Amino acid sequence: MARGVMLMSGGIDSPVAIHYLLRQGQEIVAVHMDNRPFTDDSPLSKVMDHLDLLRERHQQPIPLYLVPHGPTQITLMRNTDRHVGCVLCRRFMWRSAEKIAEREGATFLATGEALGQVASQTLSNMRSATVSVKLPIVRPLIGFDKQEIEAVAKEIGTYEISTRPGLCCQAVPDKPATRSNLVQILREEERIDVDQMIDDCVRKAVIL
Repeated sequence: MARGVMLMSGGIDSPVAIHYLLRQGQEIVAVHMDNRPFTDDSPLSKVMDHLDLLRERHQQPIPLYLVPHGPTQITLMRNTDRHVGCVLCRRFMWRSAEKIAEREGATFLATGEALGQVASQTLSNMRSATVSVKLPIVRPLIGFDKQEIEAVAKEIGTYEISTRPGLCCQAVPDKPATRSNLVQILREEERIDVDQMIDDCVRKAVIL
């Protein structure tokens, strides 16, 4: 049995991905990147309800780290190219998750990403995001389409939680890049203090 750290949003995909990993006997630590003030309280509320359901279904504890991500978003919006903001955002999420994995003794990272569903999940952008970390990344839903994921969510009881009303992240640019160049991404990160930002995020994380 391996231990992994899962990036978890309040959406449909990530609880389904956790379900598959738990069903395979993996231990999971959940990490929720708190995007307030660019969203409301609903994503965190959904995540907590998802985890309550999954803990009961799989009889697993599933610790939850809440990581403040809003200040990172503000810095990125002020100092970097908005078109690649989603890729930069994902790189920071992965780095924070990797730091928590080190703390938790986890050997892999995980996500509910499915290829091509949104701008950050094109093959080009996923590559640009995930080369920021060294741990392997598991994507149980990578080849699923949305209808298949929704069917599983309905079967395990998370769909109704995921589709409750809530404010989507307001930091998403109007025209996010669907292809990214790693040289450009690294150039954008030279404008900010990446290590300090990651350290601040993880230091302020709380376990719920």
